[in-house]
Amino acid sequence: MTQTASFLDINPEVAEALASSSAVVALESTIISHGMPYPQNVETALRVEQEVRDHGAVPATMAIMDGRLKIGLTETEIEQLGKAGLSVIKTSRRDIPFVVASGQLGATTVAATMILAAQAGIKIFATGGLGGVHRGAQTSFDVSADLQELAKTDVAVVCAGPKSILDIALTREYLETFGVPVIGYGCDNLPAFYVQDSGYPVDYRLDTAQQIADALKVKWSLPLPGGVIIGNPVPAEYAMPNEVIDTAIEQALAELETQGVGGKDSTPFLLKRVVELTGGDSLETNIQLVLNNARVAAQIAVALPKSCWLI
Repeated sequence: MTQTASFLDINPEVAEALASSSAVVALESTIISHGMPYPQNVETALRVEQEVRDHGAVPATMAIMDGRLKIGLTETEIEQLGKAGLSVIKTSRRDIPFVVASGQLGATTVAATMILAAQAGIKIFATGGLGGVHRGAQTSFDVSADLQELAKTDVAVVCAGPKSILDIALTREYLETFGVPVIGYGCDNLPAFYVQDSGYPVDYRLDTAQQIADALKVKWSLPLPGGVIIGNPVPAEYAMPNEVIDTAIEQALAELETQGVGGKDSTPFLLKRVVELTGGDSLETNIQLVLNNARVAAQIAVALPKSCWLI
């Protein structure tokens, strides 16, 4: 921990909150660099941070800059990431030491954000959609590192479920194998990013932030290492019809194969094409679901110290 701490740059606002055991919510930065175009990416990132603040917590957006693991970014640093866009290195667990050593600019994925959050002592993380098992993984073995990180890192991830471009049935099976609990926040079925209901059940439905906070306290007190998924459906007024999303995804997947796109470029390619194929409607859905997740994550982070269970 001491060795890792020598690489950490904790924003003063975040450091003060952590020192006083106040609520902090981790936020990723891949959504800024790879999730949507400039300037909407910067505008959305700042709105998400404000949403966290409005609900009583301190936001800590993660990134790698100038050889440092940044725990909480300034508005200037968020602007830098947004303008750099796809030239920023999409950074997962395997990439962290190389991006740090080279002094390059790195945007953290779900997995990398969990790692940085855990090192800083942050337990709650809000993102858009979760990575998972890609369609066709039976032959490609394309499985997001997010899932392995959830199996071993003590951070709870509030998300709108797995991204709709994934094989959600296989993703659920993978999570079950590695003992990762899937909570539905006020829902019986796991959401799937753009849509409210994937058709696949959650492990447990919990209806309040305090119930979730109590469960997290117990899990990590036992101790049972590893993360937790909190599926939070996109608000109904912003959800997209399943048939519209399914049609766009099928076309995007066909183009992915034709163009030979693979690896960590797959998800940004697919999401970009889905936005284009839906006439931009999916981008607005993406923005709204991230804001919604930030809101719920902040409420859980605030409830966590109030839990009747102590770590």
